[in-house]
Amino acid sequence: MLTETATQRRIRVLDPRLANQIAAGEVVERPASVAKELVENAIDAGSRRIEVELEAGGARLIRVRDDGSGIAEDDLPLALSRHATSKIASLDELEGVASLGFRGEALASISSVSRLELVSNVDEDPRGGWRVVAEGRQMEPRVTPAPHPRGTSVTVRDLFFNTPARRKFLRTEKTEYGHVEEAFRRLALSRFDIAWVLRHNQKTVHQLPPGDDAAARERRIAALLGKGFLDNALHLDLEAGGLRLWGWVGLPTHSRAQADQQYFFVNGRVVRDRLVAHAIRQAYRDVLFHGRHPVFVLYLEVDPLVVDVNVHPTKHEVRFRDGRMVHDFLFSSLHRALAEARPGEQEAADDEAVPAQDAASHAVRESAGRWQQQPMALHQRSDGEAGRGSPDRVTPDRVRAFMDGYRALHPEHEEQLLTPQPAAPGGVAAEVARGERQAAFTPSKTAADTSRQAPAEPDATRAPPLGYAIAQLHGVYILAETERGLVMVDMHAAHERIVYERMKTQVHDGRLDAQPLLVPVSLAASAAEVATAEAEREAFARFGVELDVAGPETLLVRQLPTLLIDADVEPLIRDMLADLERYGRSDRLEAHINELLATMACHGSVRANRRLTLAEMNALLRDMERTERSGQCNHGRPTWTEMSMRELDRLFLRGQ
Repeated sequence: MLTETATQRRIRVLDPRLANQIAAGEVVERPASVAKELVENAIDAGSRRIEVELEAGGARLIRVRDDGSGIAEDDLPLALSRHATSKIASLDELEGVASLGFRGEALASISSVSRLELVSNVDEDPRGGWRVVAEGRQMEPRVTPAPHPRGTSVTVRDLFFNTPARRKFLRTEKTEYGHVEEAFRRLALSRFDIAWVLRHNQKTVHQLPPGDDAAARERRIAALLGKGFLDNALHLDLEAGGLRLWGWVGLPTHSRAQADQQYFFVNGRVVRDRLVAHAIRQAYRDVLFHGRHPVFVLYLEVDPLVVDVNVHPTKHEVRFRDGRMVHDFLFSSLHRALAEARPGEQEAADDEAVPAQDAASHAVRESAGRWQQQPMALHQRSDGEAGRGSPDRVTPDRVRAFMDGYRALHPEHEEQLLTPQPAAPGGVAAEVARGERQAAFTPSKTAADTSRQAPAEPDATRAPPLGYAIAQLHGVYILAETERGLVMVDMHAAHERIVYERMKTQVHDGRLDAQPLLVPVSLAASAAEVATAEAEREAFARFGVELDVAGPETLLVRQLPTLLIDADVEPLIRDMLADLERYGRSDRLEAHINELLATMACHGSVRANRRLTLAEMNALLRDMERTERSGQCNHGRPTWTEMSMRELDRLFLRGQ
């Protein structure tokens, strides 16, 4: 028997039931997506309390109750129709939409693949409710009276009961419940003013009161993400150029093996956006250990007219009218906040606002309106991006050559940065024998004058955050006494960061030393790359790169930073062009330069088994307190840790 093929069929209008089930393929992926859509409707209804109840991970039952505005009796049949909504009525409203849902597909799609019951009431009288039911087939919804308090309850049973193929793709109850709980967590973090309840199999999992003040918000954060998140996070509240960023960012030392505690909200809508992710990744690049992921809960508030949320069926992605401005604002805000987080500031935050917040706010205000002109902050490439074995790999010869050239160009830094280190046993002596210069730790006069040769009783009015050195352990760790207890410092890691930050400032202050190429490097380029190169000529020049357009499909590299004169320039330029086109910012060249500086700093830092005097140890502690990002070494490892007296007492069972 011959069957009619798709190419032989005439165009026809889809059956409404089939159209709804096709739409359900985009809207209803699993129980978590159903719960998300129903809860977003409850939020848009102005609810102040939302309850989510599940059975079997949501496959058997999902019920969402709210105390919002409700749905009128006459509107209930339309509530289950496609493209029926009360949230927008014109193009102008769509362009500035502030509600979470607006397409009018969710309820129709869900009802086409489940047994759905909706009960709602717009009056305060609980006897005035109405019910509408749909069971996965096309029919005229019947509205019947049903007592219900003001608000709405939506019950979804037997998800995918009429689409067995899709039901087979559901995972175990535990897995599906985990996805629903994560969706609940995102939504609860998006609205602190709403009370939330989550139940699974008749057991209450989360019961969150409204968060009307800072303390209540932090209690919700701790309930959903754990107290460890708050103990290791900076609170931000920054505003510039019509943008406001607030929330919590984790310290680099409190990172995760996977990106499971990263929440970013735009006007209350949770998003997973590439531009946002890139800006945050750049801000952490210089301080995060390789392979680790930062944690954050951040809220960006912008004019709804400058952000398009209607670019993805699930509305997880957004498009900003000025993506470069948003990217630079996010990057500069987070980068400065992390840089200003000095040792000891987290302890002070228990009693007052985090100092990094004020410093970051000031830095952002300083840069407001001139993001396009300011130089980009410097970042180190992670080990995975460094390209081991690449032509620009750091070698001892290159380190020596740069050190010699640097001394010739900057003789004023000779005494400060490049003082030869006395020969010491082991690796240091061997390196000196090979002719490599070591930058010894020589405390500044201020630090040396204020350091103490013997430990003293902590002084609450003068004691610095990292306290005063009392001993050195195995030539590796510095032990210091503080008001709170004991601080332990990895002296090599700490000095490595201090030297690295000092070298970055010295090398990048003003402009990089650049060198013209005797033979320009020719690159075959696409029309888009050529256009980006022309538009971003100043961005390249800012880092010592002279890039000319030699034809419609040809670029010429005429000049490079001296540090990268031997680098494989083609992938560098191509990656930078791609970044500039997509994000309006690139740090590829900076990353390569900083990779070299980080290696030099490692070679030039005080080594293990080097015996330091108390004055030298105290000077190192004071330099750590003054140096940006001193909580991590150049590779992202922590440089210090602290044990409070309470923790020490617990170790020895004191007071128990």
